[in-house]
Amino acid sequence: MAAFHDRTHAGRVLAEKLSHYRDNPDVIVLALPRGGVPVAFEVAQALRAPLDVFIVRKLGVPGHEEYAMGAIASGGVRIMSSDVARLPIPQSAIDAVTAREQQELERRERLYRGDRPPLQLGGRIVILVDDGLATGSTMRAAVEAVRQQNPKRIVVAVPVAAPDTCADLLHEVDEVICATTPEPFRAVGLWYENFDQTSDEEVHVLLGAARNAEPSAAA
Repeated sequence: MAAFHDRTHAGRVLAEKLSHYRDNPDVIVLALPRGGVPVAFEVAQALRAPLDVFIVRKLGVPGHEEYAMGAIASGGVRIMSSDVARLPIPQSAIDAVTAREQQELERRERLYRGDRPPLQLGGRIVILVDDGLATGSTMRAAVEAVRQQNPKRIVVAVPVAAPDTCADLLHEVDEVICATTPEPFRAVGLWYENFDQTSDEEVHVLLGAARNAEPSAAA
């Protein structure tokens, strides 16, 4: 039933569907950590493109954190759900959740990127990669944040997605690549044989490997 053995396999399948971007000097691959990084690593290697992380943190409803009231992303972007206005959540509670998630976002950026500045996205073809899309709320936050940096083109690419989510995103970006859109969808993890959580250490190692590959790729 599973479409992919693991995220590495999924990344290789996805890379084939992005082959029209291979060796394009304008392309940058951005991974949504943590699960998107092993997928994006394979994509970046196949396309011979630079890889970076783009961190998005969900803002959970206080007391019901599984429900997203919005999200924040790298670059100081905060996006709130239209449903929040109808919920009895005081602004102070929203600000507290935002501050906590902003701390975590900054911690992860330091951990994954170190002292390296983020890649500049202006005028570039940005391919946003995750390991799958259910509701797509995290990816939408990433898209909105990337758009504010004036890229030439925004592409969303995932191995597996809910059909409706994939279709909806077509109205928000220049291109959407969903390698498979099973129905019924249910959950991203169902379509992987191995869906173990990606560790911070694995993210760090893959980003380091991608950086080390860049000089030889450009040669």
